[in-house]
Amino acid sequence: MDRRLHEAALRGDVPAFLDLVREDGNIVGQKIAGSLNTVLHLAAKFGHLELASEIVQLSPKMVSAENGRMETPLYEACLEGHVDIVMLLLEKDPSVAYKVNLHNESAMLVACARGQFIVVKHLLSYPRLLMLEDNQLTTPLHAAVFAGHTDIVKEILAARPDFMWKRDFQGCSPLHLACNKGHLEITRELLRLDPDLSSLQDNDTRTPLHWAAMKGHVSILDEILSTSLDSAYMLTKQGETVLHLAVKNNQYDAIKYLVETLNITKLVNMPDNDGNTILHLGTAGKLITMVTYLVNKTSIDVNAVNNAGFTALDVVEYDVSNSKAPQLRLTLQEAGCKRCNQLPLGSPKIQRIRVQRNPNDPYPGSMKIIMSSPTNSHRKCREKQHELHQQGLRNARNTIIVLAVLIATVTFGAGISPPGGVNQETGKAIMGREIAFKFFTVCNTSAFFFSLGIVIVLVSIIPFQRKSMMKILVATHKVMWVSVSFMAAGYIAAMWLIIPPGKGTRWLLVAIVSIGGGCLTIIFGGLGVMLAGHRLRKLEWKREKGKKKKRSPKTGHERKSSHESINSDLESAEGNGFHPF
Repeated sequence: MDRRLHEAALRGDVPAFLDLVREDGNIVGQKIAGSLNTVLHLAAKFGHLELASEIVQLSPKMVSAENGRMETPLYEACLEGHVDIVMLLLEKDPSVAYKVNLHNESAMLVACARGQFIVVKHLLSYPRLLMLEDNQLTTPLHAAVFAGHTDIVKEILAARPDFMWKRDFQGCSPLHLACNKGHLEITRELLRLDPDLSSLQDNDTRTPLHWAAMKGHVSILDEILSTSLDSAYMLTKQGETVLHLAVKNNQYDAIKYLVETLNITKLVNMPDNDGNTILHLGTAGKLITMVTYLVNKTSIDVNAVNNAGFTALDVVEYDVSNSKAPQLRLTLQEAGCKRCNQLPLGSPKIQRIRVQRNPNDPYPGSMKIIMSSPTNSHRKCREKQHELHQQGLRNARNTIIVLAVLIATVTFGAGISPPGGVNQETGKAIMGREIAFKFFTVCNTSAFFFSLGIVIVLVSIIPFQRKSMMKILVATHKVMWVSVSFMAAGYIAAMWLIIPPGKGTRWLLVAIVSIGGGCLTIIFGGLGVMLAGHRLRKLEWKREKGKKKKRSPKTGHERKSSHESINSDLESAEGNGFHPF
């Protein structure tokens, strides 16, 4: 576009524009590079009515000219609210009102989104205009509701009340959008026209109440629930209640309102499809304030077990990266929450829910709850603990192999390149006759071959029973202690060789021996005490188990319970959560 024409259009300078037209009659049809806007697009955008009138008079076809976004000048006038230019353009070519842009948006829709009330009111005088929106997913009502323009919403509803039931590409009705954005007046207007809108579900089967809870709009929650309580008990396809969604999104005020307003004794303990109650979700989300409120102000079952066999306390202890774990653990324990393996056999068992679509319901996405029979949560907890124990043994086996290979590598290198070096002519160790060197060689060689032996044993034997794996790990672990001790002793001997003798270095030699020997003594001594304590607890557990067997007859049920608790290491170390070997 000619620079002079562009400047005249921006200023709305009609005389300058007419002078340019007299110089070149074809200049009117020029477009801006890139956007492809015409001079009429610019006049419509900046509200230059006189200039727009001259352009339309000179070239009427420019009313329907499209830019790079397939938008006519009418779009620019609607966006900016220049109703006089809108009237001018529609008077010259009414058909432009029915065009859509590259994003399938009409001029009516963009005016509603921008909140241009006078423009929208004028466009609504074209009765056929809203018929264009019948085949569109996103209607002007959606756009007006999303932006919160209440006056425009009322005008559209007066003309097309059926638009309140239309859904966009996400399945959201206008009420979903109003609840999502927290527009209270629009929510009231929609519910006043049809309270049944509160039961509509989007593509994820979320109702408007669900969206209000997710966003924490307490006033919206109050408005919907004061109209109808039906939606409070509707579930998503993941089996989530309105409480689940509020907790997931950390909406404390919404939870507090729902708890204090509704009779949610059943709702507060309802699990989702994964068996998680809202306490599980609050704990997993590290929501200390939420968890404290739930355990102190509601009748929530603090020992409910999810499908993975975890209580809320298990969830805290399972996430080792949780910096808030100590405070959450204390809050839950004060409320009586226990780990799943601490629950008695006769503890109440959770009821799981199954969600299925109801073909007879008028709302296509609606769900109904089907309660299944109770499951043995205690058995699931035991199975989970045994699985974690087996995994820990496998990890320990792999760790010992890696450590043994590392020790063998280090000691091999130290044997080839001994402390003090070798004679370049003979290739013999320079300090080979020293007593410390001989001690180093014996320790280094012992550590090397003990480590090789550990590697050979662990890669040659594949145990498929827990007891067999435990025996192999105990044996190789003790050999690993010996190998590490020899390597440490060899290191001290090497330091003794390479540090020059004398009064000034004697203290350094003493420090090396003291630190090295002291550290090994403390570590091995501490582990030995832990191991002895575990062995004593294990023997005590076996004695108690034997007494119970003598006192009670061996019924079939009791044999089954005994079979579930055959791991004596795990059972005797239940309180600590770990055991040495």
